[in-house]
Parts: sequence; structure tokens; C-alpha cells
Amino acid sequence: MNDKEIISYIKHKKEKGIELLVNEYGALMKFIINKQLGMLNDFTEECLNDVLLLIWNNIESFDESKNQFKNWIGAISKYKAIDYKRKYIKYLNYENIENIENLNIVSSQKVDTDLLNEELKEEVADLLKNLNETDREIFKKYYLKEESIKEIAREMKIKDTSIYNKLSRGRRKIRGIMESFWR
Repeated sequence: MNDKEIISYIKHKKEKGIELLVNEYGALMKFIINKQLGMLNDFTEECLNDVLLLIWNNIESFDESKNQFKNWIGAISKYKAIDYKRKYIKYLNYENIENIENLNIVSSQKVDTDLLNEELKEEVADLLKNLNETDREIFKKYYLKEESIKEIAREMKIKDTSIYNKLSRGRRKIRGIMESFWR
């Protein structure tokens, strides 16, 4: 099947376009979604439906001069699945967060919490890698260990105002990384 044909059908809001899309790229989309969701495979079909809806509603934003159709579909699938995972994890309760290595997730549903813990730790660690060592330590102390600004300043022999500034700059940097990730 020709990508131009699929795109044309979808642009003209012909359901045959979605049917052809699923026939051509359905396995790829499911693979990407399953890879991102890990043990949360109960959400695969719902996520796939959302991906198809996103493609249907946003086909006009596809630019073949910037990307291949297959890659565009793959990116949409990946980011939607990550969004699903984040939404799910957001609703889990966090308990006894002493540091990033001891992050515990508690859920009333049967979920492989070890896998979710690892994935979440990796995501947090990846974000914190963008900070220098001192700022990373301040972030861990303040956000994960919930130490006060005064405690951190005293322990690290830095002024309170410097801690506030480092936290503010770090949040801005991480926010910028996250915004560029979702564009």
C-alpha cells in the first residue's frame, strides 16, 4: 500500500484510510505501544484507538518533507503510550521516598511494581542527568528526601538563596527539556 494513498484517504476523512493504515502499520503501532507500556498491556487497545484518533484528527500536520509517514506514526504511538504510562503511574501512591534508589510504588491493582519502579527511576534519573552534580544532589534532597532548604543549605554549606536559585534554574531546565520532548 502506498503511504500517499493512505494519507489522502485520511485527509478526505474516508474510513478506508484508517482501515488501510491499520493493515499496513497496525503491527508496528502495537509493538511500539506494548514496548512503552510494558506490563500495562490492559491499556494497549485503548492507547491504539487514541493513536488512530490522533492520526485522523492531525493528518494535516504530517509533512513528508520533514519525516517519513512510518516514523511519524511511530512517534505518535510512542508518545501516546508514554502519556498513558505517566497517567497510570500518577495515580499510584508513593510511599517512603527516601531517595531515588529506594522508590516504592504501591498499587491496589496487580501490576509488576518492580518493573514500574525501574521505569520510573530510569525516567527520573534521565531527567536529573541534565543537571550538574551539585544541582542533582539538591534536587534529590529537596524533592525526594523532602529536606528543607535550611537543612540542605547547612549540610552543603551554601546560602539559602543559592539553593532557591539552583532549584528554580533546575526546574526551568527540566521543564524546557520536557516541553521539547512533547513537541
